[in-house]
Amino acid sequence: MELKNPNMKYHTSHSAVFSCHYHIIWCTKFRRQVLDEDMQKRIKELVFEKQDEYGYEVQACEVLSDHVHVLLSIPPSEAISRVVGRIKGYTAHVLRSEYPALKSRLPSLWTRSKFVATAGEVTLEVLKRYVENQKGV
Repeated sequence: MELKNPNMKYHTSHSAVFSCHYHIIWCTKFRRQVLDEDMQKRIKELVFEKQDEYGYEVQACEVLSDHVHVLLSIPPSEAISRVVGRIKGYTAHVLRSEYPALKSRLPSLWTRSKFVATAGEVTLEVLKRYVENQKGV
């Protein structure tokens, strides 16, 4: 599990230069504390494992007994909900096959919901003033 570009401020693609970082949290179904230390470690490995295929970069990842925190850099060409859905689907599929007891404890591993917040270099107020002052420049 290695961070790809821990000091890189901007990312580039064939059509964009961007810095899009998201703090994402999702929980186990019914917020049940079913993720033991081995499962937590495995989820972290799986999140890192899919970053090239799913088009994101992991900046940080921490798994607790009933929820997951990830800080991802996602290109603007990708929908956040799609990326998170793929991660949740993949981790649930692998964990439920590797830990069959999960199937009997929960109808599905994750809730359908998620928390997503952007993380940036400046505050919303600074951006708002910048946009509002563009006409006067």
